[in-house]
Amino acid sequence: MYFDIFRYPLTRKEIESFLDHPFSEEQLNESFNDLLSTSRIFKLCDFYSLRNDISLAEIRKKGNENADTLIRKAKEIAKLLYKFPYVRAIGLSGSVSKNFADENSDIDYFLITKANRLWISRTLLVFYRKNPFLKNRHKYYCMNYFVDEEDLVIKEKNIYTATELFTLMPLAGNGSLKKFFEKNSWSHSYFPNRTLPVVKEEINFPDPWLKKLIEFLFNNRFGNWFDNYLFKLTSARWQKKEERKKLNVKGERMGLKTDKHFSKPNPVFFHNAFIETYKKRIKEVEGKKVVSYMPD
Repeated sequence: MYFDIFRYPLTRKEIESFLDHPFSEEQLNESFNDLLSTSRIFKLCDFYSLRNDISLAEIRKKGNENADTLIRKAKEIAKLLYKFPYVRAIGLSGSVSKNFADENSDIDYFLITKANRLWISRTLLVFYRKNPFLKNRHKYYCMNYFVDEEDLVIKEKNIYTATELFTLMPLAGNGSLKKFFEKNSWSHSYFPNRTLPVVKEEINFPDPWLKKLIEFLFNNRFGNWFDNYLFKLTSARWQKKEERKKLNVKGERMGLKTDKHFSKPNPVFFHNAFIETYKKRIKEVEGKKVVSYMPD
């Protein structure tokens, strides 16, 4: 049901990994056979869906191929972004991390910064993204979600954020990402059959001398003041954007939720609405299930 909202059919292995409690192989076979025979789910080539629409399988296959190209590009870009001051780890998020992309897909990054230096790091990265040399390539540099090492726990604990955690793809960094996954072990309560991403040693790239130098220059009281200043300045600018109900290039409401230790898209404009849609669809299906088992 969760992935059906995105019209994304799943393999049996994917379905099993996202179940909310363990099942035996016998139970799974029985359940799949029952759901298929009663046309509550449909088999589309190698995938299963709530919709009897074979085109969804073709769209997924094409989307998986597109994602492979963007994942390779994201890995190279992450090596560059990791060179920026105070960046400690980078992960791939969004639809591409779930192995799907179409012609409109962005590459979304999740970044961890040094404690109390998030806003210096974020500001430098935003200025870089606005570089005219990146014209028409901005969609490859969507740095949407920042946290710092001071507070790695995700506050919104629900199926949406749990899904994002389990599909986050580590691209650069090492220790901070491992700590991040450990701090958010609450996500296992949603998906006990799935394991959190493994952070491989080879993505722990060395810091260049310029990054070390800039960090040295800002590791003082002035750096503390400057980070606080950028936090307040950015928060005020985004608050005005929300008040004006500004839209992005995709026609979506622009919003940013900020704190000293995080910067992330305002959940009010997508996250919360998606959760409500998901809950509504679940109730609809449960209602049909109850009716189907009522005696004549």
